[in-house]
Amino acid sequence: MGSSTRDIESAIENTAHVEVYSMEKNMGYLSAIAAIAPMLGFLGTVTGMIKAFYHISLADNISIGIIAGGIYEKMITSAAGLVVGMLAYVFHTLLHAQIDKTVNKLEVVSIGFMDLLFKVPQYELQEN
Repeated sequence: MGSSTRDIESAIENTAHVEVYSMEKNMGYLSAIAAIAPMLGFLGTVTGMIKAFYHISLADNISIGIIAGGIYEKMITSAAGLVVGMLAYVFHTLLHAQIDKTVNKLEVVSIGFMDLLFKVPQYELQEN
């Protein structure tokens, strides 16, 4: 005897959950990179400014050459952190949209399969 409708639906749902998990399993890393990269850039900003003020404290005469290295470090790390964070966020968003599209296709196909599987042929409904 065949399986009940509920058993087949449950099997399809369980398989879909496993597949969706396998598609999403590494998305957390990309999300973490998108969140942490700007913070690392800000950390570089702080260390660059600490360096600039340290060189100022050692010098008797303040010139742009003394603080330029710290400001350069500040600007490079800020820009790098923002670029990496934005790229990671864009790729995370694009991949998440692809996963949503695939999940939607899975749902449509499974509904169509269930309709096809349990569709009662018209000739059985006609009484002679």
